[in-house]
Amino acid sequence: MEIKLAKHYGFCYGVERAIDIAEQHPNSATFGPLIHNKDEIARLKQDFNVGLVENFEEAKEYDTIIIRTHGITKDAYKKLKADGKKIINATCPFVTKPQQIVSQMSKEDYTIVIFGDKNHPEIKGVASFGEEGKVFTVLSEEELIGLPLGPKVATVAQTTRKPHEFKKIVAALSVRVAELRVFNTICNATFENQDATRELASECDITIVVGGKNSSNNKQLYSIAKSICPDSYHIENESEVKKEWFENKECCGVSAGASTPDWIIQKVVKRIKELVG
Repeated sequence: MEIKLAKHYGFCYGVERAIDIAEQHPNSATFGPLIHNKDEIARLKQDFNVGLVENFEEAKEYDTIIIRTHGITKDAYKKLKADGKKIINATCPFVTKPQQIVSQMSKEDYTIVIFGDKNHPEIKGVASFGEEGKVFTVLSEEELIGLPLGPKVATVAQTTRKPHEFKKIVAALSVRVAELRVFNTICNATFENQDATRELASECDITIVVGGKNSSNNKQLYSIAKSICPDSYHIENESEVKKEWFENKECCGVSAGASTPDWIIQKVVKRIKELVG
């Protein structure tokens, strides 16, 4: 059986940057998971003693706090700074961009519409830079119905969303408000990984997406692969690969999200080769 890797997969610039920052600051802790990959977080803990804290009480044990790639809320950042922590900001530049846009557009009296998952840490952080009561987060054009948007609206997108779905939000807003400012904040690496996964899934009869199951990036890649190649699977590491998946298959495609390190991908490929002989 042939095993094909996607043309673009794995670590993006923002994740590589964050991992480098963490490795340069041993004995520190990240505020929230640095990236959505538990195996890589475990490696950082083992090799560099980089801990993980989920709240301010846990953060008291550390002098240095690293801000995760997804960013944190504006108030959380202020509180950490007020507590006298040394703060290392590993927020991905592609996430910092919508934070800055929301802040500026709010100052100019725009209502903000964010296309994304309101429960995702990236979106919680981005939304916090807007004026309370004038920031709305939606996942579909139907959710726009009834929102008190006002005449001036600015819209941004979660960095890992599908571009064609963002277009639907923009189209729905364009016929509803007098002035619309559109900022395409979907990450370039997301475009490339999604396009590469789409192409890969069309060429193979089984597709495997490798990466954390709590990652929006990986979920989007899996959704794309599944829509094209019904025998698609989302796994976190090689331990989840099953031999029966490959019966009567001729080509297996392997893709991975932006938070998946290459060492995990290579372990998955090695495991597939062992199972198929």
